Amino acid sequence: MSIQVKKSFFRKLLTFVPLILLFVSVMNEFDFNYLNYKYFSFNFPFILIYYWSLKRSESLGYGYIFIAGLFNDITIGFPLGVSGLTYLLICGFAAYLRNITLRPNLVNDWMFFLFTILFVTSINYFLLISIFSIEMNYYELMGNIFFTFLFYYIFAYLFDIYLKLVFKGNKNV
Repeated sequence: MSIQVKKSFFRKLLTFVPLILLFVSVMNEFDFNYLNYKYFSFNFPFILIYYWSLKRSESLGYGYIFIAGLFNDITIGFPLGVSGLTYLLICGFAAYLRNITLRPNLVNDWMFFLFTILFVTSINYFLLISIFSIEMNYYELMGNIFFTFLFYYIFAYLFDIYLKLVFKGNKNV
């Protein structure tokens, strides 16, 4: 009996891994600048939010996503609410794709992710430049979009494996 309780507790804890990863990634704000790769950075929260909003929307709540955006704004010094709005727009695009898709396909999701991050980053850029007068580097921004797009495929594959292992008994996956 206690082994089964421990097993179900551990499985329940594993369902919170995407949410924990989201908060760790927005508070960490890692770059590879210490490796002297100037334009190599990617936006892991974009990948995480898009994938989990697309595949298993109940894993990350919209309120948690917005709060994670607020933490991200505090961490990187943006005006409050800009990242939260950006993250919720990504959720909206993922929800739209989830509702119109009959057969999920990783390549189609990946291409729609490119459209999503281009649109969301342009909205984010417009807000930061026109309203808040924050200077941004175009090369860093394009590098970030490019590497975020490339790494989505890898992380989506890893998240698919995680989904199959953790939620194998659940038919909603």
